[in-house]
Amino acid sequence: MEEIFSRNSLYWGSDRQKLLSGFCTAVFGLGGVGGFCAEMLARAGMGKLILVDFDIVSPSNINRQIAALNSTVGMKKTELFYSRLKDINPNIELELVTDFYSDKLNEMFISKKTDFIADAIDTIRSKISLLEYAHNNGIKVISSMGAGNRINPEKLYISDISEIRDKNAPFVSNVLYQLKKRDITSGIAVVASDEKPFVLEKISELEQIETNSGEKMEFKKIVPSSTPFVASVAGIYMASYIVRELLNL
Repeated sequence: MEEIFSRNSLYWGSDRQKLLSGFCTAVFGLGGVGGFCAEMLARAGMGKLILVDFDIVSPSNINRQIAALNSTVGMKKTELFYSRLKDINPNIELELVTDFYSDKLNEMFISKKTDFIADAIDTIRSKISLLEYAHNNGIKVISSMGAGNRINPEKLYISDISEIRDKNAPFVSNVLYQLKKRDITSGIAVVASDEKPFVLEKISELEQIETNSGEKMEFKKIVPSSTPFVASVAGIYMASYIVRELLNL
């Protein structure tokens, strides 16, 4: 195992590499952003990951999601990442939550002593609930503020939520508005973009979800344009930030 992470250790040292193996990160959403984040954390040597996603791979995922292939269409994303990340690091501890996130899942993350949360949720209601819970319970978190409808990864940056430069992008403005209603205006790290969102055609669909606990949800989902470039880089940014924060780099 030392050889697998030897190049990491040449940068941050063997002591920090060992330290990283004792941390746990929960990754919410294993799509274009979260999938790359989870894989980079595994390749960095994170000791434990909690992977939360209810979905299966669809053909429309193939253009941008790291585990999405023609051969994996129809398979559960959590199970795909279990096999993939174990192949990277056989010693990594993985806990799968194959369920749609709702606040009923929150207590498990306190009991599991989660050190960091990577939020790659694209449903506003669930995203706000998770961010509110993390903020109010002192769990470090970094959140993706939307990688859809963009093509230029060079426009991405990391900041505190209070320092987002383009607050008028629809997804961002909605998140900020909902958090402000809960008196949360700072203290959450985000990956945001200066690029103006663009989509040729506005498409919406009604999604109906039933959680493992039997909770039923229905919401209108806006289908964004998605290129291969931005979501992947946003996920890598998130993983880098998490490792740097945990190792004080």
